[in-house]
Amino acid sequence: MALQQKGMHGTWASRWTFIMAATGSAVGLGNMWKFPYVAGINGGGAFVLVYLGCILLIGVPVMMSEVLIGRHGRQSPVNSMKETVTDSNANSKWRYVGWIGVLAGLLILSFYAVIAGWALDYILLMSSGELQGVNGSGAGAAFENLLASPLRLILWQTVFLGLCVAVVIGGVKKGLGLAVETLMPLLFVMLIILLGFSFFKGNFQAAFDFLFSFNLDALSWRGVLEAMGQAFFTLSIGMGAIMAYGAYMPQDANIGKTVLIVAFFDSAVAIISGLIIFSIVFATPGLEPSAGPGLMFISLPVAFGSISGGLLIGATFFILVSIAAWSSAISLLEPCVAWLMELKNLSRAKANLIIIFITWVLGLGSVFSFNIWSDYSFMGFNFFDFLDFLTANIMLPISGLFITLFVAYVIKSEIVSFEMQGTSGVILNLWRIAIRFIAPFAISLVFIMGVYDKFFS
Repeated sequence: MALQQKGMHGTWASRWTFIMAATGSAVGLGNMWKFPYVAGINGGGAFVLVYLGCILLIGVPVMMSEVLIGRHGRQSPVNSMKETVTDSNANSKWRYVGWIGVLAGLLILSFYAVIAGWALDYILLMSSGELQGVNGSGAGAAFENLLASPLRLILWQTVFLGLCVAVVIGGVKKGLGLAVETLMPLLFVMLIILLGFSFFKGNFQAAFDFLFSFNLDALSWRGVLEAMGQAFFTLSIGMGAIMAYGAYMPQDANIGKTVLIVAFFDSAVAIISGLIIFSIVFATPGLEPSAGPGLMFISLPVAFGSISGGLLIGATFFILVSIAAWSSAISLLEPCVAWLMELKNLSRAKANLIIIFITWVLGLGSVFSFNIWSDYSFMGFNFFDFLDFLTANIMLPISGLFITLFVAYVIKSEIVSFEMQGTSGVILNLWRIAIRFIAPFAISLVFIMGVYDKFFS
């Protein structure tokens, strides 16, 4: 058994490139869109506290496990898992875990591109002045008009997927590496600019108090489960992305320290996004932090449209959201492309075009869910809702759970020792406790409750 494999796709230029790439994968719509509204619904500070705890106890340990497998195998998640299973003399059925993650990533990308297209559309809506002085009903009508137009949605879906191809086609160093080294610093600069705007123009104090006043009475057990789920999904766990990026990680990079840095950046973006959004919301009469999924596309345009210079800042905000979505989407595309290259010995360009075409066709189902297929449903799901439920509530928890169990109880100790070289004994012991006991329990709970809520509550 060769402990150090040589990958066919190359490696990141440096440890920091991997950190930027993994942060880019983790930072997406989950941080910019979902985290603020979920925190708003669950009372703010108490939710944030539990969320951060879950990041440390669940998210980080599982992410470390994915990186470990990816770096050992040095291939796509499918083949890295297969390689690690073989080297561990384990039951061959464990290799299917890699398939679950890659397939989940492909399905997620198909509808993720549609949602990201909304953000692209809103860049033009905000910058054109169309939403100047708009009220709640007007903002709602603008969003409904977008969803009602299949051609408009397909246009932006296609543009977004084209942006993803433009990056992934360049390979690890010239494509992915160059993109994240550009996009992530830009994202952080724009975050700071928007944070400054919200500090001077919004009600920053109210937003800060809301996010950091730890009133546990405001948090229900369902909110705790939401925090668990958000912590798990925000780090791109279970969908092949982190395992694929781990395959390109330099051998001398410390997995424990590196993943902790990624988790810190990811959490910081989520919290800063919350401060920005809630500062604007609290400064606008009639808007509530508990507005739910419509917070970004209905409530915020009302807020930006009512503030001096708000439309420019609003356009900047949606550029920021689009960059975050872009950096995440390329991490969903890469595992599929890498696998197809390995399977058929295809060029990166051909593999990209094949995968992106499949993704685009699947995405049409999500596009039509909001308009011409809106009256059709199966078991209470339209096409979009079905893919969302299947991936978020079934595939990702199963993938993450089996990855955790494999690394905790099956993988050869020699592989773990080799890949975790340089990790401090304290972090190593805490990681082992987390993947053996805490993470499997928490992931199983999220999985069971997700299914129960949908079919039995």
